[in-house]
Amino acid sequence: MKKNNKLSIGIALGLSLGTLVGILTDNLGLWLGVGIAMGAGIGSSLSKKKNED
Repeated sequence: MKKNNKLSIGIALGLSLGTLVGILTDNLGLWLGVGIAMGAGIGSSLSKKKNED
């Protein structure tokens, strides 16, 4: 198993940030999805960027 899996790190960070914003805005369902989607996108772009180097 890879130690530096950027996609899983991005999803975890997006999930935590989405949860935080969801709790603050009292709309947890919306922000969980948004956080996961943004985290997956960021993690995917970081993984591709590392593979190109």
